[in-house]
Amino acid sequence: MVSFTNLGIEYSHRFLGYAGEAQYLHGHHGELTIEVEGEVNPVNGFVKPCNNIKRIAWDYLQNFDHALILQEEDPLLPEILKVYEQQGIRSGTETNKTKGLPIDTDLARAYPECRLVVVKKVATCENLIDLFYSLLKDKMSIKKMTFTSGMNGAIRYF
Repeated sequence: MVSFTNLGIEYSHRFLGYAGEAQYLHGHHGELTIEVEGEVNPVNGFVKPCNNIKRIAWDYLQNFDHALILQEEDPLLPEILKVYEQQGIRSGTETNKTKGLPIDTDLARAYPECRLVVVKKVATCENLIDLFYSLLKDKMSIKKMTFTSGMNGAIRYF
C-alpha cells in the first residue's frame, strides 16, 4: 500500500552554462509529491500518516522554500554572499522563520540563515529529486518522488 503527500516550495535558481532563458536568475513554484510504501497499520489505518510524511520532509526541505539555489561554481555566489554581508542579512534576521535542519552533503549545502542552498549539480527537477531523496531516504520508505516546477517535471521510482 502507498501513502503520499505534497509539499510546495517557492525558490529561485538559474542553469549555469545553459544557452536558453533558464541561464537567467528566475523563480518557480515547485510541487514535490512523496509516495511512501508499507503495510497499513491496523490501529490507525495508515501506511504512514500524511502529516508525518510532510513534517519529516519539511524539516529538511524548508531550506529550499523562498530560497536561492545556486551551483557551487556559479560566479554569482560570492557576490550574493558579499551583498548579504553588506546588508547585514548574511547571518540571518529575526524575520527569517524558514530554517530547516542542517544540510551539508556531497550533493548540497544549505545556509538557512540567509535562505541559500549551494548545489553540486544544476537544479533541474531530476537533480532536485535526487537531492531530496538523499535527504529523506533514511527517514521513510520512499517508493516514488515527483517534482514539478513550472511546466517541467520529473518522476523517479525507488
